[in-house]
Amino acid sequence: MLAKVKFCGMTRPQDAALAAEIGASYVGVVFADGPRRVTPSEGRTILDAAGGKVRRVGVFGTNEPDQVLRGAEEGVLDVVQLHADPTPNHVKAIRKRFGGEIWAAVRIAAKHIPPESESLFDLADAVVLDARAEKRLGGTGHALPWDDLAADLARDRGSAAVVLAGGLNPNNVASAIKTLAPDVVDVSSGIESAPGEKNPWLMRNFFAAVVGARTR
Repeated sequence: MLAKVKFCGMTRPQDAALAAEIGASYVGVVFADGPRRVTPSEGRTILDAAGGKVRRVGVFGTNEPDQVLRGAEEGVLDVVQLHADPTPNHVKAIRKRFGGEIWAAVRIAAKHIPPESESLFDLADAVVLDARAEKRLGGTGHALPWDDLAADLARDRGSAAVVLAGGLNPNNVASAIKTLAPDVVDVSSGIESAPGEKNPWLMRNFFAAVVGARTR
Protein backbone atom coordinates (compact mmCIF):
# COMPACT_ATOMS: atom_id res chain seq x y z
CA MET A 1 0.00 0.00 0.00
CA LEU A 2 1.54 3.29 -1.08
CA ALA A 3 0.18 5.81 1.40
CA LYS A 4 0.40 9.42 0.30
CA VAL A 5 1.33 12.21 2.71
CA LYS A 6 -0.66 15.31 3.58
CA PHE A 7 1.02 17.98 5.67
CA CYS A 8 -1.75 20.11 7.15
CA GLY A 9 -2.23 23.21 9.29
CA MET A 10 0.27 25.31 7.36
CA THR A 11 0.58 28.93 8.47
CA ARG A 12 3.90 29.86 6.86
CA PRO A 13 4.88 29.79 3.16
CA GLN A 14 8.29 28.32 3.93
CA ASP A 15 6.69 25.28 5.56
CA ALA A 16 4.48 24.67 2.52
CA ALA A 17 7.49 24.99 0.24
CA LEU A 18 9.40 22.44 2.30
CA ALA A 19 6.42 20.05 2.25
CA ALA A 20 6.51 20.06 -1.54
CA GLU A 21 10.30 19.67 -1.58
CA ILE A 22 10.11 16.65 0.72
CA GLY A 23 7.52 14.97 -1.46
CA ALA A 24 4.09 15.51 0.09
CA SER A 25 1.13 14.85 -2.20
CA TYR A 26 -1.18 17.25 -0.34
CA VAL A 27 -0.62 20.47 1.58
CA GLY A 28 -3.42 21.85 3.73
CA VAL A 29 -4.44 25.13 5.33
CA VAL A 30 -7.16 25.55 7.94
CA PHE A 31 -10.02 28.01 7.52
CA ALA A 32 -11.85 26.70 10.61
CA ASP A 33 -11.50 28.17 14.09
CA GLY A 34 -8.35 27.18 15.95
CA PRO A 35 -4.69 28.08 16.47
CA ARG A 36 -3.79 27.35 12.82
CA ARG A 37 -6.59 29.34 11.24
CA VAL A 38 -5.76 31.50 8.22
CA THR A 39 -7.94 33.53 5.88
CA PRO A 40 -8.56 32.29 2.32
CA SER A 41 -6.26 34.99 0.95
CA GLU A 42 -3.52 34.03 3.42
CA GLY A 43 -4.12 30.39 2.55
CA ARG A 44 -3.63 31.10 -1.13
CA THR A 45 -0.27 32.77 -0.44
CA ILE A 46 0.85 29.85 1.72
CA LEU A 47 -0.26 27.23 -0.80
CA ASP A 48 1.26 29.12 -3.72
CA ALA A 49 4.64 28.60 -2.04
CA ALA A 50 4.23 24.85 -2.50
CA GLY A 51 4.19 25.19 -6.27
CA GLY A 52 2.11 23.19 -8.69
CA LYS A 53 3.11 19.62 -7.86
CA VAL A 54 0.99 19.19 -4.73
CA ARG A 55 -2.77 19.19 -4.26
CA ARG A 56 -4.10 22.20 -2.35
CA VAL A 57 -6.46 21.42 0.55
CA GLY A 58 -8.61 23.80 2.58
CA VAL A 59 -10.11 22.62 5.88
CA PHE A 60 -13.52 24.08 6.71
CA GLY A 61 -15.58 23.99 9.89
CA THR A 62 -19.26 24.85 10.33
CA ASN A 63 -19.46 26.80 7.08
CA GLU A 64 -22.44 27.10 4.78
CA PRO A 65 -21.89 25.75 1.24
CA ASP A 66 -21.64 29.29 -0.16
CA GLN A 67 -18.85 30.11 2.29
CA VAL A 68 -17.00 26.92 1.42
CA LEU A 69 -17.25 27.65 -2.28
CA ARG A 70 -16.02 31.22 -1.85
CA GLY A 71 -13.09 29.97 0.21
CA ALA A 72 -12.30 27.30 -2.36
CA GLU A 73 -12.30 29.87 -5.15
CA GLU A 74 -10.19 32.42 -3.29
CA GLY A 75 -7.73 29.80 -2.07
CA VAL A 76 -7.59 28.09 -5.51
CA LEU A 77 -8.24 24.74 -3.85
CA ASP A 78 -8.09 21.28 -5.35
CA VAL A 79 -9.74 19.74 -2.28
CA VAL A 80 -12.27 21.00 0.26
CA GLN A 81 -12.14 19.13 3.57
CA LEU A 82 -15.36 19.33 5.58
CA HIS A 83 -14.30 18.77 9.16
CA ALA A 84 -17.33 19.63 11.31
CA ASP A 85 -19.40 16.45 11.10
CA PRO A 86 -20.62 16.91 7.52
CA THR A 87 -23.86 15.26 6.50
CA PRO A 88 -24.51 13.53 3.18
CA ASN A 89 -26.66 16.50 2.15
CA HIS A 90 -23.79 18.87 2.86
CA VAL A 91 -21.50 16.85 0.63
CA LYS A 92 -24.13 16.71 -2.12
CA ALA A 93 -24.75 20.47 -1.97
CA ILE A 94 -21.08 21.27 -2.48
CA ARG A 95 -20.66 18.58 -5.12
CA LYS A 96 -23.16 20.39 -7.34
CA ARG A 97 -20.98 23.50 -7.50
CA PHE A 98 -17.38 22.44 -6.84
CA GLY A 99 -15.38 20.55 -9.41
CA GLY A 100 -12.58 19.40 -7.12
CA GLU A 101 -12.42 16.68 -4.50
CA ILE A 102 -14.59 16.67 -1.37
CA TRP A 103 -13.19 15.09 1.78
CA ALA A 104 -15.58 14.44 4.65
CA ALA A 105 -14.22 14.07 8.17
CA VAL A 106 -15.52 11.45 10.58
CA ARG A 107 -14.46 12.40 14.09
CA ILE A 108 -14.33 9.39 16.39
CA ALA A 109 -14.96 9.71 20.11
CA ALA A 110 -14.93 6.03 21.08
CA LYS A 111 -13.58 2.98 19.28
CA HIS A 112 -15.73 2.72 16.18
CA ILE A 113 -16.94 4.62 13.14
CA PRO A 114 -20.38 6.09 13.95
CA PRO A 115 -23.10 4.26 11.99
CA GLU A 116 -24.56 7.55 10.76
CA SER A 117 -21.28 8.30 9.01
CA GLU A 118 -21.05 5.11 6.99
CA SER A 119 -22.84 6.57 3.93
CA LEU A 120 -20.04 9.11 3.51
CA PHE A 121 -17.76 6.33 2.27
CA ASP A 122 -19.80 6.24 -0.94
CA LEU A 123 -20.50 9.96 -1.30
CA ALA A 124 -17.23 11.75 -0.59
CA ASP A 125 -14.02 11.42 -2.57
CA ALA A 126 -12.26 10.67 0.72
CA VAL A 127 -13.21 10.11 4.34
CA VAL A 128 -10.88 11.62 6.93
CA LEU A 129 -10.71 9.63 10.17
CA ASP A 130 -9.79 11.91 13.06
CA ALA A 131 -10.14 11.99 16.82
CA ARG A 132 -13.02 13.93 18.33
CA ALA A 133 -12.13 16.51 20.95
CA GLU A 134 -14.23 19.04 22.79
CA LYS A 135 -14.22 22.49 21.18
CA ARG A 136 -11.55 21.51 18.63
CA LEU A 137 -11.99 20.17 15.14
CA GLY A 138 -8.55 18.66 14.70
CA GLY A 139 -4.84 19.02 15.28
CA THR A 140 -5.21 17.74 18.83
CA GLY A 141 -2.51 15.07 18.75
CA HIS A 142 -4.94 12.43 20.03
CA ALA A 143 -4.38 9.06 18.35
CA LEU A 144 -7.19 6.81 17.16
CA PRO A 145 -7.76 3.17 18.20
CA TRP A 146 -6.33 1.72 15.01
CA ASP A 147 -6.92 -1.94 15.81
CA ASP A 148 -10.60 -1.36 16.57
CA LEU A 149 -11.08 0.68 13.41
CA ALA A 150 -9.56 -1.97 11.16
CA ALA A 151 -12.68 -4.12 11.34
CA ASP A 152 -14.91 -1.10 10.72
CA LEU A 153 -12.99 -0.20 7.59
CA ALA A 154 -13.22 -3.77 6.33
CA ARG A 155 -17.00 -3.34 6.53
CA ASP A 156 -17.47 0.30 5.52
CA ARG A 157 -14.72 1.00 3.00
CA GLY A 158 -16.50 2.01 -0.18
CA SER A 159 -15.42 4.05 -3.17
CA ALA A 160 -13.92 6.83 -1.04
CA ALA A 161 -10.24 7.01 -0.22
CA VAL A 162 -9.33 6.70 3.46
CA VAL A 163 -7.35 9.54 4.99
CA LEU A 164 -5.96 8.74 8.43
CA ALA A 165 -5.41 11.65 10.81
CA GLY A 166 -5.41 11.92 14.59
CA GLY A 167 -2.19 11.84 16.57
CA LEU A 168 0.19 10.70 13.84
CA ASN A 169 3.88 11.44 14.22
CA PRO A 170 7.21 10.08 12.92
CA ASN A 171 7.28 7.38 15.60
CA ASN A 172 3.85 5.82 15.01
CA VAL A 173 2.87 6.46 11.38
CA ALA A 174 4.44 3.23 10.07
CA SER A 175 2.44 1.18 12.58
CA ALA A 176 -0.73 3.05 11.63
CA ILE A 177 -0.16 2.31 7.95
CA LYS A 178 0.46 -1.36 8.68
CA THR A 179 -2.76 -1.64 10.71
CA LEU A 180 -5.23 0.37 8.58
CA ALA A 181 -3.65 0.64 5.12
CA PRO A 182 -4.89 4.20 4.55
CA ASP A 183 -4.65 5.86 1.17
CA VAL A 184 -3.37 9.08 2.76
CA VAL A 185 -1.78 9.89 6.13
CA ASP A 186 -2.56 13.39 7.41
CA VAL A 187 -0.34 15.09 9.99
CA SER A 188 -0.37 18.50 11.64
CA SER A 189 0.56 18.71 15.33
CA GLY A 190 2.88 15.68 15.01
CA ILE A 191 5.37 17.70 12.93
CA GLU A 192 5.26 20.96 14.90
CA SER A 193 7.49 22.87 17.28
CA ALA A 194 4.44 25.01 18.19
CA PRO A 195 0.89 25.25 16.79
CA GLY A 196 1.23 26.23 13.15
CA GLU A 197 5.04 26.20 13.19
CA LYS A 198 6.28 23.12 11.36
CA ASN A 199 9.57 21.54 12.35
CA PRO A 200 11.69 20.65 9.29
CA TRP A 201 13.38 17.75 11.07
CA LEU A 202 10.03 16.24 12.10
CA MET A 203 8.59 16.77 8.62
CA ARG A 204 11.47 14.91 7.01
CA ASN A 205 11.37 12.12 9.58
CA PHE A 206 7.64 11.68 9.14
CA PHE A 207 7.98 11.38 5.38
CA ALA A 208 10.88 8.96 5.74
CA ALA A 209 8.80 6.79 8.09
CA VAL A 210 6.00 6.66 5.53
CA VAL A 211 8.44 5.71 2.77
CA GLY A 212 9.82 2.97 5.02
CA ALA A 213 6.33 1.65 5.59
CA ARG A 214 5.75 1.53 1.84
CA THR A 215 8.63 -0.86 1.32
CA ARG A 216 7.58 -3.43 3.91
